[in-house]
Amino acid sequence: MLRKIFTFLSLLVLAISCKEDVTDYGPIDKKIIEDYIAANSLTAQSTTSGLYYVISKPGGTSHPGIYSNVKANYKGYLTDGTVFDQTTGSPATFPLTSVIQGWREGLQLIGVNGKIKLLIPSALGYGSQAQADIPANSVLIFDIELIDIY
Repeated sequence: MLRKIFTFLSLLVLAISCKEDVTDYGPIDKKIIEDYIAANSLTAQSTTSGLYYVISKPGGTSHPGIYSNVKANYKGYLTDGTVFDQTTGSPATFPLTSVIQGWREGLQLIGVNGKIKLLIPSALGYGSQAQADIPANSVLIFDIELIDIY
């Protein structure tokens, strides 16, 4: 009997020590975004998913849907200003289904020729997966101009 209890406790300790870190970055990201908004004197709105956005130019009445292909100019950077990606020269063309959730949701808020700043919490970006110059659990900021919808 004592041996069974010891085995059970050993397995319990092992299971607890192997538990993966599952930090909820939602509140952390929200604070980072709200601090960025305040520091940069932005007037942003948010969605229920946690996406924050500033529409500087609403664009036309035709908005992309989730299955649209879009053409856009953009600049992506971290809250410290580090640019990790941007279009140079020609706009980028891609299906909305192939981009991060923050883009899928945010681009539907503007029409053709519209401009938007997206402040994307990590859960709507790359989450816990680092990407090239983007650390894991990063808040992402994108300045986007929607050129066309296909």
